Amino acid sequence: MAKLPDMTKHRGFPSGMPGTGFQFTIRRANPKGVSPIVERKRYPDRDKTEALADAAFMHALWHHFGTEPFERGNLDARRLSFLFNREVVPAEKPFDPASYEAMLQIDEDVARASFPEAFEDVMEV
Repeated sequence: MAKLPDMTKHRGFPSGMPGTGFQFTIRRANPKGVSPIVERKRYPDRDKTEALADAAFMHALWHHFGTEPFERGNLDARRLSFLFNREVVPAEKPFDPASYEAMLQIDEDVARASFPEAFEDVMEV
């Protein structure tokens, strides 16, 4: 088996939203290549559980990293993509969306407007 790329694992970060199939982290690097982070549109008529997963993911990001830049590492590309270029922005230039070492940062003003519940000490899911 080919050697997998290095990937920071964010210890203590929740793996996903309980009771759903929504994951927040991945277990190991993708041997076929890094899944790129792309800006995904959030449609207003989407499933309420999906919207709750975005808020729960933002809650985890905020309480784990706060305003500091953070490495993408083992954070799930799909979940990041729903927040990318809005609540979560590149923290470096040039930005490589297909790198586990890419640096990101929370845009606090946008995130607080989008997910005010994510900034509470405890979030019910």
